Amino acid sequence: MSEENENGEEEGGSGGGKKKLIVIAALALVLLIGGGAAAYFFLFSSSSSNELIEPENDPNAEPESKAYFYDLPEMTVNLNSQNRRAQYLRLKVSLELISQEQAQKIEPFMPRVLDAFQVYLRELRTRDLEGSAGLFRLKRELLKRINDAIYPVKVNDILFKEILIQ
Repeated sequence: MSEENENGEEEGGSGGGKKKLIVIAALALVLLIGGGAAAYFFLFSSSSSNELIEPENDPNAEPESKAYFYDLPEMTVNLNSQNRRAQYLRLKVSLELISQEQAQKIEPFMPRVLDAFQVYLRELRTRDLEGSAGLFRLKRELLKRINDAIYPVKVNDILFKEILIQ
C-alpha cells in the first residue's frame, strides 16, 4: 500500500505532477509568445538598414526624382464604325518614366510606338471606349504595346491628357 503524508495526499502521486505540468505549460506559452513577437519584429520591421529603396518606391523622395513625364505627339485616328458615318478619336498622352535618360532612349523608337498605337486605335469602336472600364482597358493595352515596342526600356504608366471622340 502507499503511504500518505499529513495532508492526506499520496507521496509520489499526481498532486505534484499537476503543478509541474502547469509550470511547464506556462513556460512553453511564454516562450511561444516571446518567439512569435521576436519573429514578427525581425520579419516585418520596416527600419531595416540593409534594405535598398529604389527611387520610385521611396516615400521620402522628391516628386521630381520619382518620375519624368514625356509627351507623345497628339494622335487623331478614325475609329472602326459599323455605319458609314466617320468617327474620330483624338488622343493626347504623356508617358511616365523614371528619368529623362529613359526618354532619350525611347526617341529613336517613336515611329514604332506611334505605329503600334495607330494600328490598335483604328480597330476600336466607340463602345470600346465607354465608361471608366473602357478607358482602363485602353490604358492597359497602350502600355503593353509601348513596352513591347521599346523593350528593354520600361514605361511605368500612360497618362491621358485629352481624349475626344467625335
